[in-house]
Amino acid sequence: MPGVEDLPGLISRLEKVAIRLETSTRAQTFTSPDTPGALSVSVKAFDEIVDGAFKVFIEKCCTIAGDVKPMSDMLTKAFKAQRRFLLIASKSTKPRDSELPILLKDTAESIEEIQTFREKNRRSDFFNHLSAVSESIAALGWVAVSPAPGSFVLEMNNAGQFYTNRVLKDWKEKSKIHVEWVKAWIETLAELQAYVREHHTTGLNWNLKGGDAITIAKSDLCQPSIVTPAPPPGPPAPPPPPPPVSIEAQPTPRSTLLDSLNKGEDITKGLKKVSDNEKTHKNPELRANSTVPSYQKPKVESQTISGRSPIHELDGKKWNIENFDGNSCVTVETSETNQSVYIYRCNGSTFQVSGKCNNIIMDSCKKCALVFESVVSSCEFINCQSVQMQVTGKVPTISVDKTDGCQMFLSMETLDVQLVTAKSSEMNLMVPNGEEFVEHPIPEQFKTTILGGKLETRPTESA
Repeated sequence: MPGVEDLPGLISRLEKVAIRLETSTRAQTFTSPDTPGALSVSVKAFDEIVDGAFKVFIEKCCTIAGDVKPMSDMLTKAFKAQRRFLLIASKSTKPRDSELPILLKDTAESIEEIQTFREKNRRSDFFNHLSAVSESIAALGWVAVSPAPGSFVLEMNNAGQFYTNRVLKDWKEKSKIHVEWVKAWIETLAELQAYVREHHTTGLNWNLKGGDAITIAKSDLCQPSIVTPAPPPGPPAPPPPPPPVSIEAQPTPRSTLLDSLNKGEDITKGLKKVSDNEKTHKNPELRANSTVPSYQKPKVESQTISGRSPIHELDGKKWNIENFDGNSCVTVETSETNQSVYIYRCNGSTFQVSGKCNNIIMDSCKKCALVFESVVSSCEFINCQSVQMQVTGKVPTISVDKTDGCQMFLSMETLDVQLVTAKSSEMNLMVPNGEEFVEHPIPEQFKTTILGGKLETRPTESA
């Protein structure tokens, strides 16, 4: 009879057996009497990942709560979609290339939902948590990778390590649960990589003797996702949706214009008749008492330019800020002096760079403002129009190239700045003088003479 000291080992073994029995019992919910055999080995192996490391990770997400909790629900949905796709693959032959996106639609939408959630919560206290998952969740796309899907999972895992390291740095001394959260997520991806290398070494394995993938995907057999107990009967089904509206019944702007032109003189029949006593040129007193309402431009909160989505990301040591339109406050927090900031194709926006960075470049921007603390090398403006700059700390060099309209406000620490200009106009340097700034225009026109066989160039002042 085992002693008291053996009890912990026995309990641990019993727990493992219980988990396997539960997994086996749950998996049986997907085997119908009409389907010969049980689940494939690969699907069962994926269920072990879900019931193991992934389950622990979801529990950590619920403990942290905040914006991490809704993200965990999206992750669960993504893994359900992955499990359902693997179930379809285990029962069907490989579909045509045109049919594969249809089968992967749920997985792709779940991945996009997670990445969009991260972009919408950049000011969240858990932004690094969201980014760690957002950067690596694309690992679920291994099902479409060949011939090395395992390496793809590893690559996606490494893509999120920048943010997992920041989570460890920020929370290591504050809360242990965040460290456990990072370990659980890395372990989940590591187990997924091992699973792919073992069961899908050179690509996703399909059933050579299976049926049509689209037909099986529509069947009731493949409707459930991650193994869960059968739910109780729910409420009655909702009423059928209303009949779809015909696209042809909705007039397009082009057809509306053509219809108006075809009316000829009848197009004026809908206009209001103005009587003589309402005409201002016949009644001067109406001009004095009436005011023309001013047109107020509708407020547009769009942050896109020409259909391009705004980009605000750190790529290695370079901050890429692109396509912002009408945003009054775009903040960039630089944590290291070797980081650089590149602002490209923005319009009517204000950018604030906090911390000390290597250099800042504003390229092809219009009506934008830049406020920053200090840079190590230079601040550059290229192909810009009507831009402003203010430095609160130190900047050694300011470069203006092919720019029309540039106002530069200096601080007391930057009075020794070097200014390099080329092919630019309407440049003004604002030098602090007490609590005010003194404006100094930068020369745009130069006069060159030959003195002693050498060229001598001096700025000229227009009369």
